[in-house]
Amino acid sequence: MHLKNTDNQTFSHYILGWYKANPRELPWRGISDPYKIWLSEIILQQTRVAQGLPYYYAFSEAYPSVRDLAEAPEEEVLRLWQGLGYYSRARNLHSCAKTIWFDLGGEFPKTYEKLLTLKGVGSYTAAAIASFAFGEKRAVVDGNVFRVLARYFGIETDIGSGKGKREFEELANTLIPEEEPGEYNQAIMDFGARLCVPVNPDCSSCPLQGTCFAYNKDLVKALPVKINKVKVKERSFHYYVIRCGQKWVWRKRSGGDIWEGLFDFPHTETSGGNSEMELPFEKTALKTFPKNYRHLLSHQRLNAVFSEMEIPEENLGKLENWCENKGYMLLEEEKIEYLAKPKLIVNFLNDQGF
Repeated sequence: MHLKNTDNQTFSHYILGWYKANPRELPWRGISDPYKIWLSEIILQQTRVAQGLPYYYAFSEAYPSVRDLAEAPEEEVLRLWQGLGYYSRARNLHSCAKTIWFDLGGEFPKTYEKLLTLKGVGSYTAAAIASFAFGEKRAVVDGNVFRVLARYFGIETDIGSGKGKREFEELANTLIPEEEPGEYNQAIMDFGARLCVPVNPDCSSCPLQGTCFAYNKDLVKALPVKINKVKVKERSFHYYVIRCGQKWVWRKRSGGDIWEGLFDFPHTETSGGNSEMELPFEKTALKTFPKNYRHLLSHQRLNAVFSEMEIPEENLGKLENWCENKGYMLLEEEKIEYLAKPKLIVNFLNDQGF
């Protein structure tokens, strides 16, 4: 059955009808616990459900309450987040948990406006928590919702612009029903994620096909519009894997750059920075691995090579002094597994059978 004529109320009715006829079981669905809802929303930002689901289970098991998360060491939180990317989400998650537990008595704010005051909580996440946990009539607008609304209503405003975001949010809030606002929000996000997908959407099965602007004007591939493309910066790293017996040299990345708070090896950046590095012993001891590694971030493309230096154990004292002067750490091999590391470093270690 396909919709022939529609108004806003009917649009919402059909979206809900599709959702209830095509349920997808997820652990955060049908619950009102703001902690679990918030946790799922932060994990799923810029992340597919299939990728985020194991992390949701891992965090729920390790930190079953906001108190458990608030009292956890940051390095432990980052280690559990390892491989998911966008590590600022993990740091904001931890900071927000501390605020809720230590400053707000463990209670989540119950309104959209107050939820916006939390670190790492933007309009989308605040709307999700407010509607799912507290029943507030507030529309969520994520990439899936942008796509459904742009195609159905024929909106050509750039979704990356401030004007576009305001226009879509205003429209979305007129569509959300008085009853079941949380259910409707889940429905339209699922509709975009499973049916009205970015490439090759299943228009033949869509209940809104008859009155969909994009379908009837052959503009499905053209909508939504996103004009501003992200400029990707190329960077090249030369990593130095320095070992002495069972001890490895590591550095903890500081703020102001990628991977803040994570651990990697001493390195030089060969584009836009110094390509030479003062090593504790002669470079003739270096062995460079033949494989080049590439890693893509949202705004950067990283290229990396790795060299290894084995330091004789009788020179451990000199190596310790060098690490202290450079701000590096000399850690036992058995502790490496528990360090929070970028995926690039994890890939290298896996290739070495570590």
